Amino acid sequence: MLNRIKSIVLDENGAVTVDWVVLTAAVCGLAIASFAAIQQSSSSVGDNVGAYLTEKTVEELAGIE
Repeated sequence: MLNRIKSIVLDENGAVTVDWVVLTAAVCGLAIASFAAIQQSSSSVGDNVGAYLTEKTVEELAGIE
């Protein structure tokens, strides 16, 4: 019985699993943070492009005026 407990305490498979879970959570957190930053920036760019296109006519945009 003592040998069985000793082998469980010395087993490192669980520690490796915890490492992978923490690493995966960190990667997911970075992905979410990156997505949030890109979404805010692209929203502003989209609004600016929409405002520019609303002010222009097709002839002005095509350069035939």
